[in-house]
Amino acid sequence: MKQEALTRWTCDQAAELYGIRNWGSGYFDISPDGDVVVRPRGKDGDISVRILDLIKELRDRNLDMPVMIRFADILASQLDYLYHSFESGIREANYRGIYRGVFPIKVNQQCDVVTDIVRLGRKYNHGLEAGSKAEFFVAASLLDDPEALLICNGYKDEEYIDLALRSLKIGLNVVLVIEMPSELPLIMERARRLKVRPNLGVRAKLASRSGGHWDDSGGDRGKFGMDSTQICTLIDRLREHNMLDCLQLLHYHLGSQIVDIRRVRNAVREASRIYVGLVREGAAMGKINVGGGLAVDYDGSHTNFASSRNYSTPEYAADVVEGIMNVCDDAGIEHPMIVSESGRATVSHHGVLVFNILHTRKFEPPGIPSELPEDCNEMVVNLMECSKGLTPRNVQEMYHDAVYYRDEIRVRFLHGDASLRERSLAETIFWHVIYRIWNIIKNQKYIPDEMEGLGTALADLYYGNFSVFQSMPDAWAIDQLFPVMPIHRHKERPKQQAVLADITCDSDGKLDTFIDLHDVKHTLPLHTLNDDEYYLGAFLVGAYQEAIGDMHNLLGNTNVLHVRLDENGQVEFANEIAGDSVTEVLSYAEYNCRDMMRRIRSMAESAVKEGRISGKEKGRTLKTFEAGLRGYTYFER
Repeated sequence: MKQEALTRWTCDQAAELYGIRNWGSGYFDISPDGDVVVRPRGKDGDISVRILDLIKELRDRNLDMPVMIRFADILASQLDYLYHSFESGIREANYRGIYRGVFPIKVNQQCDVVTDIVRLGRKYNHGLEAGSKAEFFVAASLLDDPEALLICNGYKDEEYIDLALRSLKIGLNVVLVIEMPSELPLIMERARRLKVRPNLGVRAKLASRSGGHWDDSGGDRGKFGMDSTQICTLIDRLREHNMLDCLQLLHYHLGSQIVDIRRVRNAVREASRIYVGLVREGAAMGKINVGGGLAVDYDGSHTNFASSRNYSTPEYAADVVEGIMNVCDDAGIEHPMIVSESGRATVSHHGVLVFNILHTRKFEPPGIPSELPEDCNEMVVNLMECSKGLTPRNVQEMYHDAVYYRDEIRVRFLHGDASLRERSLAETIFWHVIYRIWNIIKNQKYIPDEMEGLGTALADLYYGNFSVFQSMPDAWAIDQLFPVMPIHRHKERPKQQAVLADITCDSDGKLDTFIDLHDVKHTLPLHTLNDDEYYLGAFLVGAYQEAIGDMHNLLGNTNVLHVRLDENGQVEFANEIAGDSVTEVLSYAEYNCRDMMRRIRSMAESAVKEGRISGKEKGRTLKTFEAGLRGYTYFER
């Protein structure tokens, strides 16, 4: 019996295999009974929730998979962690300013999420950042704290500026950030007409770069921001109109996921020098906004890999505080309020997508005949010799031979020199050889580069009830890695190596790259399906994924469950939001469902007249279509 079969599989081994205690940040773990649990208040909290229990409750309420589960208490915990990190850094450095955070609405625009952030952040005077008129309406309607900042970024037309200025007059703490020189004249003209002195900020275009996926956000070719010459022109214009006291904030944004702390330090130092220059020019200032960029450790490796970070939140906060303080002290000016837009770090952990596996396509090693037919093509004969001659010592040689003979038989088939059955037999023998080769080399320390992809080629395909494009678009668009793992059955050893396919009809609708502590994996260990439902969770998907998810295949939004703990620590379903129906997604694409049903009704009536269906069958057909329009866009049991 193999050693693997003799070794008892444990939940700790499962936790190590999927890395949940590395990327979970104390919020996620595996219970002794083998189920994934959520600790909404972090690792020091005394409350844990089994995701499987939530799924069973949802099933009882007739909500199908997939479902996005949002944990409001994780939002609260992350906000506390962010503020405690900055407050600790400020205290230890004897910094003479304060910290205020703002949440960029673009990171997750969902009403429950933004409302919770405002509610939970009120004790810190936590604000919001808007990058469009629609986002400004959200922020203005939710912020009822005059101390909380409402930062206005993005392109601004006259209407956007008027909204901001009028909101300032009614008591909101609005700061209009000037992104480009053309905005200043319009802001000045509208402020004069409305008789209000605006709170202004300026976005600086730094030479510092972020690295990683969002490296182009900064540098000379960055989309937004003003260079030093443009900033000096801005100062001159404000001085000319006696408005230097309106300029109160310096803003910069290096990138969305800054994985290397050295990049953070460099940007802070450069921006602080610009801040000092603005103060010396006579601007009121008082605030420096370091933008977003506080990264999330998606794979738990704590490195400068694109899906990780080589620093902690307290280290990030301490370096920002120290960097600003050192430059200001050298210049002899007061320490400003520090503002950050740490959206990704605030909301990533709170969102978990849960979906069921519908079926699998397993790779079964093909059986081969003991003898070949007479007069068989010589390439088939050669492949059979590879099979018979394969040993652990000649694996690489037999691999090369098998690939060569397989390719040759395909060429001969194209030229009519091999029959369909000969090609089929060659393919069967080839995959039999490849399967045996992989079993020989898969546990070796060194695998030749040319054979590294064999595991993926032989992996099972697990079909999940979800859409990559809707729920994890960054996995498709920018190769972002998200932790994915089963939410139960962790007392069993996962014996299958799998690639995940979604239910779209697109060949890109799959996940074949997964997190690993030391590298990237191209298969995911999963359990063999049995008669019970098998559920997987995609974790840390609370930032951007819902906001940028598209309508590929018209699948639309998933069901959503918003969970929070009540005052007694009991789980409360704060909100259940049904996913899009077929009617809703068709309306997004400008289809009129009444017109569609009218045409189907006409076709059904014609079928009755022509004797192809009965009147009763027509009624059933129309009911089927009408029910389909009301139904969930994803696979329903």
